[in-house]
Amino acid sequence: MDLILKEDGFALQIDGKLLISHSYDDPCAYLGQGRERIEMRFGNFSIRDEIISRIPLQNFEIKKQDSGYTILLFHINKNIALEMEVCQAEGRYRIFTQGSEEFNRCWLRLHSSPDEHVYGGGEQYSYFNLKGKKFPIFVTEQGVGRNKKTLTTFLADCNDGGGGDYWTTYFPQPTFVSSRKYYCHSANSEYQELNFENPDFHELHIWGTEFDLTLETAPTLADVVSKLTGLLGRQPVLPEWAYEGAWLGIQGGTEVCRAKLEKMRQSGAKVNVIWAQDWVGHRFTSFGKRLMWNWVWNRELYPDLDRQIREWKEEGVRFTAYVNPYLAVEGSQFAEAKAKGYLVKNRDGEDYLVDFGEFQGGIVDLTNPNASDWFSELIIANLIEMGIAGWMADFGEYLPADAVLFNGEDAVKMHNKWPALWAKVNYDALVKAGKLGETVFFMRSGFTGSQKYSTAIWAGDQNVDWSLDDGLASVIPAALSLGMSGYGIHTSDIGGYTTLYGMKRTKELFQRWTDFAIFTPIMRTHEGNRPGDNWQFDSDEETISHFTWATLIHAKLKAYIRDLLQENAERGIPLMRPLFLHYEEDKETYDLKYQYLFGRDLLVAPVYKEGQAVQKLYLPEDEWVYLWDERQFQQGLVEIEAPIGKPAVFFRKHSPYQEIFADIKGLGAWRK
Repeated sequence: MDLILKEDGFALQIDGKLLISHSYDDPCAYLGQGRERIEMRFGNFSIRDEIISRIPLQNFEIKKQDSGYTILLFHINKNIALEMEVCQAEGRYRIFTQGSEEFNRCWLRLHSSPDEHVYGGGEQYSYFNLKGKKFPIFVTEQGVGRNKKTLTTFLADCNDGGGGDYWTTYFPQPTFVSSRKYYCHSANSEYQELNFENPDFHELHIWGTEFDLTLETAPTLADVVSKLTGLLGRQPVLPEWAYEGAWLGIQGGTEVCRAKLEKMRQSGAKVNVIWAQDWVGHRFTSFGKRLMWNWVWNRELYPDLDRQIREWKEEGVRFTAYVNPYLAVEGSQFAEAKAKGYLVKNRDGEDYLVDFGEFQGGIVDLTNPNASDWFSELIIANLIEMGIAGWMADFGEYLPADAVLFNGEDAVKMHNKWPALWAKVNYDALVKAGKLGETVFFMRSGFTGSQKYSTAIWAGDQNVDWSLDDGLASVIPAALSLGMSGYGIHTSDIGGYTTLYGMKRTKELFQRWTDFAIFTPIMRTHEGNRPGDNWQFDSDEETISHFTWATLIHAKLKAYIRDLLQENAERGIPLMRPLFLHYEEDKETYDLKYQYLFGRDLLVAPVYKEGQAVQKLYLPEDEWVYLWDERQFQQGLVEIEAPIGKPAVFFRKHSPYQEIFADIKGLGAWRK
């Protein structure tokens, strides 16, 4: 770490990389005052921040310390000042700031270059390279459509303010990885903004004045990601049953599950999991089919489920379910949590009841250790002990800004932490039951800390359409950005979920999404919120044939996926990864967001446009073999026929997994 004094300022370098550049005319920090207004409706947050003042800190004093520097940045007088400590600890660089008490806003600038690329920000669906855009960091519903120029988003905004925008996400995180080969992570949970709009600097903004930043450099971008996951934590290896075939999303009861499973078995499909989210029963609202949020087996809808779960397991099929951290007011668990004082309160000291869309629920206060333990025990008793092998741990976004919490902390500051607390509840249940590594839960919401607790992440509630910001295409940059934020196991609902405003999942969309899902860690279907409006895996014989073929291909990747999971657990390298992690000298790879490497040896370019029959993609410098025949390709742009059942997938000619890929090639592409 070097600090270089200049005529009217200073420059701070780490490992030879310019990090902070400060001068009187171009200061690196500002202090100010702001007044926020936050409103929540159905998990969507309207955030307005009135900036009352923003004062440049143009002057400075520097003191050398044993492990770094203390830099005092101030305006005309030292009453308006920000103290910044820059040091090294445990091999990492740290930046801590603290400002004058009368201020509640802070802006800190890090040096950038115009040709720099920036990745991360948590799970971002619209942009992979974040340069040129600003990203608020606040956990929220992702929004319907997520593009203010579309009719779908307009209608959602008019209905309940739920249209979202390019930055709205279930899993934001104040972390970025620079193509200059370093990462920057903020340990803060307050509302923040990562602003990459200026070509010359990155501006970090926080509601407060106390930044806690960690930075590390590395020789390669893959090493940077590995170091980042060393800081944040890594996911354990999934059990083999989770990826050796398909998860069938089925609703409707025990008999429906039996019938659909048998139908797919007769077709020859490799089915390893039944996922029945309505194991607790269902309700119907104007949004569509919803669940009873009382986490107890519904014996009327699912008779003999306990016995059936045991039989299915003997046959190699696991049963998985659903749970979330909220309790419907009419349920027995709400009454129990209320009696024990385990629910989040409002400012009048009453249980905070949230409108979840034509029904109300309470929020289990996860800052209360007793409440968290109670919920973990509930999961053990009602799911794990019943033989349920995994579950969707849904939601985590609905913590109102005006809630009153057991630990006494401001709900705005705790809001981003909430998904990680929810992940820990589920993780603790696995640890207590001795099921870690054997049982899987998958989440949509997340924040810093989710890396070490969540066993898998799914992309959430995409539209059942072809939109770039909220359809099939959006899942690809979501996986890549999350991988660059330290989380490596990503999946999605095959065909999407949200069915509104005339949308209906078509046969073509379902099949294209299926082709894509083959080359992801977990291959799982979902009926969607309006199952009757959506094409399903068994809607006709041709779809059954195609889906059966896809399950067999995915199953053949079992040994390959197992090794990728091991690499993720040991090094933190995501399974779905950008091309530049292995070809960082190739600048063409830095802006690719709709194709990816599945591990080191498979390159996947999903078709994400309706009616498309030919796929255009880029191959980096290597020798590539088309997965479905013997054709070989070199570096450059490729245009190849990609009908349904023949996705554009290539493998490295000198891959150590050639036998697996040859076996897949032997099975062949699907043909009508």
